[in-house]
Amino acid sequence: MRDDESPWTAKELREIRAEIESDVEHLRQEISVAEADLVGLMRDAGDGAGDDQADAGAKTFEREQEISLANNAREMLDQNLHALERLDDGSYGICESCGNPIGKLRLQAAPRATLCVTCKTKQERR
Repeated sequence: MRDDESPWTAKELREIRAEIESDVEHLRQEISVAEADLVGLMRDAGDGAGDDQADAGAKTFEREQEISLANNAREMLDQNLHALERLDDGSYGICESCGNPIGKLRLQAAPRATLCVTCKTKQERR
């Protein structure tokens, strides 16, 4: 927390944890569905005999789309699990780059944030 912000209350931290845990459950379900869909798409890839180029391209696009969705969900899941670890070890709210506090409002808007606004801005410029 920054100097101009009030300290985290136990209730606020419980609310953040509950939100992150809910996201974790949702992402695990999303990954499971995406993986099942991908298995179906991969199985159908072998049935392409007689497909024209447009059909083959559409199937490839669909597979790539599912892979991308699953990878994005996995990345979000990892970020959420890391946020839970930080809550557990007491480092939640501390920038992993500079060690300064991450603004409370930033964390309420983006509970998975690991960088303060300054460090995040620097990272995005690279």
